[in-house]
This record gives sequence, C-alpha cells and structure tokens, in this order.
Amino acid sequence: MPKYLVVSTSGNPDSNSRRMGRVAFAHLEKRKVDPAWLDIRELDLPLCDADKCYDMPAAQKLNRAIESADGILIAAPVYNFDVAASAKNMLELTGSSWEEKVVGFLCAAGGNSSYMAVMAYANSLMLDFRTIIIPRFVYATGDAFKGDEIVDKKTVTRIEQASDELIRFTEALRG
Repeated sequence: MPKYLVVSTSGNPDSNSRRMGRVAFAHLEKRKVDPAWLDIRELDLPLCDADKCYDMPAAQKLNRAIESADGILIAAPVYNFDVAASAKNMLELTGSSWEEKVVGFLCAAGGNSSYMAVMAYANSLMLDFRTIIIPRFVYATGDAFKGDEIVDKKTVTRIEQASDELIRFTEALRG
C-alpha cells in the first residue's frame, strides 16, 4: 500500500500554508490511507552546505520521511514570487530521496500575482529526480483565511481534490 506524507515548509508559527497542509492531512486520514505529517518548523534543520549538513540528525530524519513516502504534498508559503527558501533547503538536504515520487503543492501567498511560483520548484523535481507532479495544485491568498480557519469553502474543496489526485496518481503508479 502506498505511503503518503504532508510536509509543512513554513517557519511562521501562524502559517496559512500549514493550515492548508492540516486540511489535506485530515482528508487523507478520512480516506484511510494512513498519512504521515512532518512540519519542518519542528526540526532543527541546517542550511544545506553540501558537506556536513547531510549527517545532522534533523536532516537525516527529513530524508527518511521523504524516502519512505510514495506520495507527498508540500504545503509551502510563497514569498517574493517563489516558494519559501525553507522548501528549497528541504529539497537540497534530501536530493535523490525525491526520485520517482508523486508530489503535489499547497501554496499560500499574500496576493494573486505569484500563482505560478511553484513551477521552478516543480521543474527541478521533475528534471532532477523524475518526480511526477500532479497537475492540480492549490494556491490561496489571505482572503481564504480567518484566524486559524480556512473560511473559503472553494479552497477547502480544492485541497481535498488535490489530496484525492495525489492518491489517484500514487496508486496508479505504485498500486
């Protein structure tokens, strides 16, 4: 049976992308696929130095989590028209563990202008690691949130659809 992972890549304790990830995680649990949750904010991750960083316990824990999953949803904030640097650092620390995974994205941003921000990251995963990117990702702006809740029901529906697509693609490839 395929294994699923939802990774929150935000360092912000009041993260909207983390909220999106939690909705996806709950939906995957409801679908009874036994997902795992990983919040890199809770890890003491080093910056990738292409040397000693890989031997650090937090980097090894992250690497094991990525390696053991078949389908992964990345919940990432968008800053300055790109996914947050923490998401890029995660990729640099884990490298080939992404090979032939199925990956989807849940992105939160301040405005509508950077809805394509995830594409360079997705291209890197596809070209470097033959990762399959599901052709549905969720992009939400601050208007979708109020406090700790996602108040825009269309956003919740899109998160659930992306989660379902992750299952469908992963089962088709790994089933």
